[in-house]
Amino acid sequence: MPAPKALAAEPLVVARPRAAGPLEPCKIYGSVYLETNPSRRSYCFGTVYIEPEEAFADLLVFKEDNKLFADRAGLWAETPARDFADYVLFVTPDRARADFAIHYTTVRSFAGCKN
Repeated sequence: MPAPKALAAEPLVVARPRAAGPLEPCKIYGSVYLETNPSRRSYCFGTVYIEPEEAFADLLVFKEDNKLFADRAGLWAETPARDFADYVLFVTPDRARADFAIHYTTVRSFAGCKN
């Protein structure tokens, strides 16, 4: 009968999942892809609602043509494909299901967080 194997001296470490905090829209800038297909929602960084009224939006967004100029909160360069984006956001038609709301502005200096 073989001798029992000695237990390893190292303690067993159980990996704990990181606590997911609230999504901070003020930290989203750069290239963004807006996903509208509900079947791909789980692959997205967050869920956004496009607010028609500026007063109720959490973030004012200015669309940049060049990714290099989208270097602070609210400056987004939309990409044609999700593979080239820094952030992929799902667009929902229901405000209650969104993590945050955005409103597009035509003035670059107005872009940014409202909080």
